Amino acid sequence: MPAVGGFDKGNGKEYPGNLTPYVLVTCIVAAMGGLIFGYDIGISGGVTSMPSFLKKFFPSVYRKQQANESTNQYCQYDSETLTMFTSSLYLAALLSSLVASRVTRQFGRKLSMFFGGILFLAGALLNGFAKAIWMLIVGRLLLGFGIGFANQSVPLYLSEMAPYRFRGALNIGFQLSITVGILIANVLNYFFNKIHGGWGWRLSLGGAMVPALIITVGSMILPDTPNSIIERGRHEEAREELRKVRGVDDVDEEFNDLVAASEASRQVEHPWKNLLQKKYRPHLTMAILIPFFQQFTGINVIMFYAPVLFNTIGFGSDASLMSAVITGIVNVVATMVSIYGVDKWGRRFLFLEGGVQMLICQAVVAACIGAKFGIDGNPGELPKWYAIVVVLFICIYVAGFAWSWGPLGWLVPSEIFPLEIRSAAQSVNVSVNMLFTFLVAQVFLNMLCHLKFGLFLFFAFFVLVMSFFIYFFLPETKGIPIEEMGRVWKTHWFWSRYVGEDDFVPGGNVEMHKGSNATKNV
Repeated sequence: MPAVGGFDKGNGKEYPGNLTPYVLVTCIVAAMGGLIFGYDIGISGGVTSMPSFLKKFFPSVYRKQQANESTNQYCQYDSETLTMFTSSLYLAALLSSLVASRVTRQFGRKLSMFFGGILFLAGALLNGFAKAIWMLIVGRLLLGFGIGFANQSVPLYLSEMAPYRFRGALNIGFQLSITVGILIANVLNYFFNKIHGGWGWRLSLGGAMVPALIITVGSMILPDTPNSIIERGRHEEAREELRKVRGVDDVDEEFNDLVAASEASRQVEHPWKNLLQKKYRPHLTMAILIPFFQQFTGINVIMFYAPVLFNTIGFGSDASLMSAVITGIVNVVATMVSIYGVDKWGRRFLFLEGGVQMLICQAVVAACIGAKFGIDGNPGELPKWYAIVVVLFICIYVAGFAWSWGPLGWLVPSEIFPLEIRSAAQSVNVSVNMLFTFLVAQVFLNMLCHLKFGLFLFFAFFVLVMSFFIYFFLPETKGIPIEEMGRVWKTHWFWSRYVGEDDFVPGGNVEMHKGSNATKNV
């Protein structure tokens, strides 16, 4: 491990605990919260390439698509209203994640998941029965509110429940269920598009009720995390829950550290304001830059608009939906690779390997599309081998993302935050993620129209920058107990200038005066 990102584990604590069937089932059920996000990403790109859906709600796009096959393919989907349909959800998710922070902190992770499920359910119903464009947009906003709550609480829940040695694998369950949601949506789009009468899109959009019900019911039967129970002052209940979660009776050391973290957390009246303190500079930087970079890999462009994109590069409507199914399968399989390797190979290795893989693929795809479509976007006849090459490299690109920036973009921020800023910092993480998801979704079709094949080079540039950022500024967090995470910053070549020896002392990952519960101001 290079010195720029590695660190010496020193005399860190190792809490006893096993991967019990209880915690495994609990984490699997909680991770299902990712289904609603994944299903939506997959479904929205699919329905916006269905002619019957476009004809009903976006007739101008439908006419442009049908008018002349030889026109500029880059610009056939360029419509502000169509883009607003897709991206309005992410604006709503951004706003709701800020509210979700308070709910998650004061009432627990479970209630936040429950709200997410209920709001998503309402949005799915409205979209399934939509008669006018306003019903679609309002439905999308409700879906977004639901996703904001779920994405705020689920990664925190998983990081807090998992034994530290298995935290990476269990947390990536969230990303795995996102990819499964995308795959299910792509498969359903493929078959629903074949329904005669052109109403298959209603089933696609209304089908979001199923993942919504899974997370709603799941949140009612899940236990709360020991951290969350302690935060609400129920210490004995938390100790019992910790014993069940860890599968051992000797949980005193970890329990005492959690209580110490909670006591210091209570002293923090304004966690948002607290985030600006010098000692939290590395946490705030990661909470902003990791989700920013995750969106600027260009992955959501591929996933939202895979059918539209494949349609644009010359596949028929059916074939483009099938290509999206193929990328969806690659996504799921590659995420499983990440689950296997994240606690063996470490976070940094996966980030860097995935970055190199995505960079190469984006350059190749840009060259392929540029060679055939040129500047005018009129490709003429596309040979079959060309289509196979484009899909192949897009699949290798998706695989690179799915075992690096995809899961780690959620895992790393959720495991590095101390308890006293955890809910607020996770809200920053989700908000930045949703803000840039919104911006990328809002301008993508316009950028495709103007940048043409250069769009892939635009994202390739960001992949290069983010790989350098990881190499120099992200320490390895593999195998560190979540309440002990403070020490990775103290030994880092850059962040040690912001985090002092007295910050995040063992015994709660928080900074405290000796013999006092008052937090020390920096």
